[in-house]
Amino acid sequence: MRNYIIADNQELTRFALESLLRKDEENMVYRASDRAGLVELLKEHESAVVLLDYTLFDFADEDHLLIVAERFALSEWILISDELTPQFIRRIIYSSHQFSVVFKDGPLQEVREALQTVRSHKRFISQRALETIIRQQYEDDKPDILTATETEIVKAIAQGKTTKEIALERFSSIHTITTHRKNIFRKLGINTAHEVVKYALRAGLIDSSEFYI
Repeated sequence: MRNYIIADNQELTRFALESLLRKDEENMVYRASDRAGLVELLKEHESAVVLLDYTLFDFADEDHLLIVAERFALSEWILISDELTPQFIRRIIYSSHQFSVVFKDGPLQEVREALQTVRSHKRFISQRALETIIRQQYEDDKPDILTATETEIVKAIAQGKTTKEIALERFSSIHTITTHRKNIFRKLGINTAHEVVKYALRAGLIDSSEFYI
């Protein structure tokens, strides 16, 4: 027999999760409507699996959530939400092995897989959550390739301005701007102004309506 606590304030979601869990007649399913009620249920069922929509519950922040999970160290948690920030997902996953993560707008099969994985006392991280963590890690670790001046020159090049025009705007010599261009091309590993435009678009430095090809 396994105890489950549904901690979600959306009626439709509660109904769907409860229907899914009760397919196994040995499962015991409980409902919590707020954090205090959840804690009381965990006092009675310390090894329960908690299915929580964090965004709809009254936890002050992720630290508060982690404290509750640590207090009930035998419990396991499946976070099921519409939207969780990359910072939140990474903090929770890196801080505790008690947490699994799926999204409400993901396929139902992911929820089934999460339940099955947690039943074996392992955690399940959906593909979308993993990609979110990896993307956030990349953004945090990515060095600032270009200086502020070089970034401004990239924008100008992408807008179709010539070296002479950029030099006049920046009160610099043509030689100085030419040197900046060479450094930009070297750092980005590119050879043409067209490639500068593509970099600027990918990096979000300019809007598609601003550039010249």
